[in-house]
Amino acid sequence: MFYYKYKDKYCFSRLDNLNYRKINSIPKDCNELYFLTKLKDNSKKTFAVNHVSDLFADEERIDMLKLTEVDYQLPHKITELIEGRKIKAVNIRYRDYQDCLYMEKARKKKINILALGDVGSTLLIGLKILGKDIVDSIGIYDRSPEKVKRWEYEMNQTSFPFEDSLPQVHGIKKEELFDCHMFVFCASKGVPPVGSEVRDVRMAQLKENSKIIKEYAAMAAAAKFKGIFAVVSDPVDQLCSVVLQESRGVLAPEQIKGYGLGVMNARASYYSKKYDKFSMYLDEGRAYGPHGKDLIIANSIINYDDELSKELTKYAVEANLQVRKTGFKPFVAPALSSGAISIALTLRGEYHYSSNYLAGVYMGAKNRNLPTGLDIEKIKMPDKLFERIKNTYQTLVGFGG
Repeated sequence: MFYYKYKDKYCFSRLDNLNYRKINSIPKDCNELYFLTKLKDNSKKTFAVNHVSDLFADEERIDMLKLTEVDYQLPHKITELIEGRKIKAVNIRYRDYQDCLYMEKARKKKINILALGDVGSTLLIGLKILGKDIVDSIGIYDRSPEKVKRWEYEMNQTSFPFEDSLPQVHGIKKEELFDCHMFVFCASKGVPPVGSEVRDVRMAQLKENSKIIKEYAAMAAAAKFKGIFAVVSDPVDQLCSVVLQESRGVLAPEQIKGYGLGVMNARASYYSKKYDKFSMYLDEGRAYGPHGKDLIIANSIINYDDELSKELTKYAVEANLQVRKTGFKPFVAPALSSGAISIALTLRGEYHYSSNYLAGVYMGAKNRNLPTGLDIEKIKMPDKLFERIKNTYQTLVGFGG
């Protein structure tokens, strides 16, 4: 490893030809560090280093979800900072990589929500109630000014007694949508009506929702948006890729997050409480992949059972159809589990389920957003589980991400 100093930042790299002042080692009192790397084109701009193996990768690969034992000898200070998630990897292939040599400071965030339909309004309710400690304010925009007024009234008359700690909600203009720390896309068109024969309801919305989201991806790029572009509308994984492509290099891949996997985990949890044979999922299970038919539920990462896992996956995938059989659209659990709850956990820097850029596609997994960047969980991966993940990954690649 080679050590550098850039302004007041300490950096290290496997590259020995960087145009910074070389130093002999990292000071003992250093509590944040930047790893300068040169990854291939299908890689993020930044991420949190969560394992030694991250320092020796030349490109992002799907097997970065696996915990791989390595035998690299590194200074104790570096391994200590990795364990504390205090190292931010920065990919110098991006021209503006130097703009990333900082750590995000904890503070309340401004959130703007687009579209106040069934999902958007339910998400708004959840985020208002959950946002006491992490949300500064919530801006709302919809094509219907009456909806904006209605929810402005309703939400600002929602409070706990004897205090005024919940975030204020206010209507905003369309051109103000990206004056925030997180933009939440809830617009949707072409949702199949209840009673239709469509089996994969989510993918049925891809064409129409792609048209809508392209406009807002271009707006985010024009505004040089630096926050999180959160996609809640279906199909979230594919729409995240549309946003990345349409932003034409202005948005970094890790700025875009898809919020659909939270409800699939919640549905697996529901059935794990309903049927004893799945009970281990609550403590040992994991969810991976997209919010749809290519979902992967692992009944346990300790004692993985492939047949049980596939059965539980089927229950989770088809849970929305069970709600539709009652005559109602299944939007409440997605808006809360995938939307409000997962977004609140994101803002707190806590583990949650969402889709993030990995090796060229948007792939759902357990992750968190830290000051050092995106931290996607690595686990000791059972071989049969990893085979399922690889198959889903190839499907996502086939869809163009």
